[in-house]
Amino acid sequence: MIEIAFEDAESPLALDLLGRYYAELDSRFPGGFDVSQTVAAPPDELRAPHGAFLVARLDRIAVACGAVRKLDQDLAEIKRMWVSPTARGRGVARALLAALEDAARTLGSTCVRLDTAASLREALGLYRSAGYVEIPAYNDNRYAAHWFEKRIYLNASGAPAR
Repeated sequence: MIEIAFEDAESPLALDLLGRYYAELDSRFPGGFDVSQTVAAPPDELRAPHGAFLVARLDRIAVACGAVRKLDQDLAEIKRMWVSPTARGRGVARALLAALEDAARTLGSTCVRLDTAASLREALGLYRSAGYVEIPAYNDNRYAAHWFEKRIYLNASGAPAR
């Protein structure tokens, strides 16, 4: 069973998951990965009212994380989405992505953007299959090779809609 919940972006659990994410990127990217060389996502931007940090658990074990932050009134960005290799192929990434989109809607966003590296083929497949369309670069993330966008909408009452 997949459970997804809000977590403080600076909690020990969040920092552990992010550390595992960065370590995987370092092992998969040609030339490694240095978080200081990517687009920043300060913890204050990943907390209400500016954003959210989510943790996914599979059978009560934390196996994934992701964040969303407001870029402007209508636009949000998904950051730091990662699923442990031990949990891949079990629907965790798709559930987490949907929860991040819901969090963006709750923040009042009508559009979500994200970027990803060319070597993260499974992420590319997920985003494309979830309705994200490739757009020109919207940031200067040196590790990114693909930038995506998806329109999300609020229903007439302003509540999140799928």
